[in-house]
Amino acid sequence: MSIFTRTRDIVAANFADLLDKAEDPGKMIRMIIMEMEETLVEVSGSAARAIAEQKDMRRQIGKLERLQQSWAERAEFALSKGRDDLAKGALTEKSRAADLAEQFETEIALLDDGLRASEADVDRLQARLREARTRQNAISSRLESAHDRVRMLEARAGSKVDEAVSRYELLDRRPDALPPMPALSLEDEIAGLRHADLVEAELAAMKAARDANKS
Repeated sequence: MSIFTRTRDIVAANFADLLDKAEDPGKMIRMIIMEMEETLVEVSGSAARAIAEQKDMRRQIGKLERLQQSWAERAEFALSKGRDDLAKGALTEKSRAADLAEQFETEIALLDDGLRASEADVDRLQARLREARTRQNAISSRLESAHDRVRMLEARAGSKVDEAVSRYELLDRRPDALPPMPALSLEDEIAGLRHADLVEAELAAMKAARDANKS
């Protein structure tokens, strides 16, 4: 969709206001620059066509001037032969050629005015285009800076997560970090008592055997 409708809209445009209202300033400034470049090409193309038309008109004027001279000579010749009617007709054609040449001169003058306006438009467009590109660079720099900050924060967050996981794994490997043993059941406690009696009895038997060997 076109942002501007003509050159003066671009020249009068408030870039800051357009960018403030845009959801995506980066996309908006690209659209502005693209349309300005297209308009600059159109204005330059129109100027080139006007210059070509002027050259063609000047060629036509040269031909008309030679034609006027030719009709003037014919009028002189007819008059020398006593043919006033033919001389009058030749002078009429000479006048028509002069009128046409004058029209071309007027159109050339109008094209000159248009070319001067086009040159001014081109200068203004180029100035605004430089301004828009400067803003584009500023926006790109801000976006890149924002992306760098996001990447830095993500990197910091990632390192913090790694540190937390490492601390947890280290804690998990410590003996005092192991979960407590579950409480013994009644059956397990009684079995433990029996096991203790057997151990005590075996220990007493070993002592008795050692004393018997000494005697």
